[in-house]
Amino acid sequence: MRLVSLVPSLTEAVAVSAPGLLVGVTDWCTHPADLEERGAVRIGGTKNPDVARIVALRPDLVIANEEENRAPDLAALRAAGVEVLVTEVRDLPQALGELHRVLVGALGLARPRWLDDAEGAWDLPEPADPLSAFVPVWRRPWMVLGRDTFAGDLLARLGVRNVYAGHADRYPRVPVEELAAARCDLVVLPDEPYRFTREDGPEAFPGRPSALISGRHLTWYGPSLAEAPAVLTQALRAAH
Repeated sequence: MRLVSLVPSLTEAVAVSAPGLLVGVTDWCTHPADLEERGAVRIGGTKNPDVARIVALRPDLVIANEEENRAPDLAALRAAGVEVLVTEVRDLPQALGELHRVLVGALGLARPRWLDDAEGAWDLPEPADPLSAFVPVWRRPWMVLGRDTFAGDLLARLGVRNVYAGHADRYPRVPVEELAAARCDLVVLPDEPYRFTREDGPEAFPGRPSALISGRHLTWYGPSLAEAPAVLTQALRAAH
């Protein structure tokens, strides 16, 4: 099978489970690091893939995500005769189910062990002492996690309550003045999609603890899920 992935986390999931299937990946697909050495061609970004180049690769299937990829690009691929499978991920159970659907259902693979490991890793006790936080995902303008997000669900399972979880929007724009005045225990700053660092982000919220965390472990659904609880918990504890 010839496969093109438009989703970094799905790229990693396929590459780890069935090396050799991927013929095309996005510029944002960074794991594993040797994708091009394995024969995968870069086909542009998740939001601006080169449709003509994808079609020229003659894929049997393109895998995409309803949030990460644009509907017009997927429609153009289908119009060119390419089969497209679109995942939808709003929480951990849905992510685990979609990974099984792609790897086992669509690709016909045996269920990979890492997927069972990931499911087991998130079999966690109820958090004893939850913290409250907001989670910026972009700057200029400031945007935060709102309702029904995969990342928000992971944080809730680790004992972090998102103060914007009840917002009408999934990724609301919030003035920095409102964020700075929010009543919460800490700020959670992932390094993707916006790359927050110790020098870029925490200074906007003086006097408030900031947890700088791995965006891959917070937002990717793939093999990183198996180690995500430990990695994220360590970062959260270090900040509070």
